[in-house]
Order: sequence, then structure tokens, then C-alpha cells
Amino acid sequence: MKIAIIDYGAGNVFSVSTAVQRLGYSAVLTSSADEIKSADKVIFPGVGQAGAAMESLKKTGLDTVIKNLTQPVLGICLGMQMMCAFSEEENTVGLGIFPLAVKKFTGEQKIPHMGWNDIFSLKTGMFCSVPENEKVYFVHSYYVPVDEKYTIAQCSYMTDFSAALHKGNFYGTQFHPEKSSSVGERILKNFLEL
Repeated sequence: MKIAIIDYGAGNVFSVSTAVQRLGYSAVLTSSADEIKSADKVIFPGVGQAGAAMESLKKTGLDTVIKNLTQPVLGICLGMQMMCAFSEEENTVGLGIFPLAVKKFTGEQKIPHMGWNDIFSLKTGMFCSVPENEKVYFVHSYYVPVDEKYTIAQCSYMTDFSAALHKGNFYGTQFHPEKSSSVGERILKNFLEL
């Protein structure tokens, strides 16, 4: 199986690559459109600011490549947020795969939401054998509200929000499976075995 991890200068690519290797697979870190298109599975990680990350994707034409992929694609953290239509972070227009808006946390609690938190209301094959209320690792100041159609896992911090999304061949996790211990490995393995 060929696994491509999209390397566009804004991803936590090495920790994702290491997590994939721990599961017994090898992955290629790439910004090549041809390599990404020919992969069996694609992982789209992201760390940093939405505006700069989208600029980087547009410069290389990867924005168009990602939108048109037909194999399973997993967006992680900022990667998932950029798959949405719009982000309040720097008023960024996203890839529009999910017709959803990314909002900024507002409230009394500390921002960013950082550390371990429970996920619940788990759906689809990506959460097979993952019990309700398992803890996974989050680091984010922006969130996608719960959506009846696309949310496949929820978390609660100041409000209930989407911990994971799914539409067709596209999946996204707001948390970092690669930093979420054995639970994260199980979720990543489930994705790779879809």
C-alpha cells in the first residue's frame, strides 16, 4: 500500500510518518501532485496558521489536487480545518470539501484547547473498536461546530464541537492521532485499513 503524507511546509509530517511506521507501514513525505494522486491513502497534516497554510497550498497547486482526490484522505488538525469552506482565522477561504465554517473559541476557559480530552458519539469505520469517551490529544484555538451530516466524533470544550468529520472519501480529525497513544494508533490503523 502506498501512503502519501502531504508535505507543504505547514505539517507535523515527521510525527505522522513515525506513527505510520510504528503501525508497520511506510509512507512517503511528498509535495508531488503525481505521487499524491497515485497513493492508496493520503494524509494531510497541518500545524500553524490557516492563511499561510492555504497560501502555501495555492502556490504549489496542491489546493486543487487535494479537492479532486478519490482515494481515502485524512486531514489532521489544521488539515481538517482547511478542508472546510471558511475559517475565522484570518478570514481564510478553505478547500470547501466540507461545507462548514471553522470558528474561534470564545469563553472563560484557556485558549488554545490543549491536552487530553474525551471523544464521544463515535461513528463510521474510522472509530471501529474505539470505545466511547476515550481520551485523545488536542491543540487548537479554532473548532468546527457539530454538524448532523458530517460530524463522526464529538468533544466538549466550552462547547460541543466536531472532533472528527467525514464526507465520501474525506476524513478529518481535530485531534492528533499521531500523538494520542494507543487510541490514536488504533484510529490511524482504522483509516489505513478503510
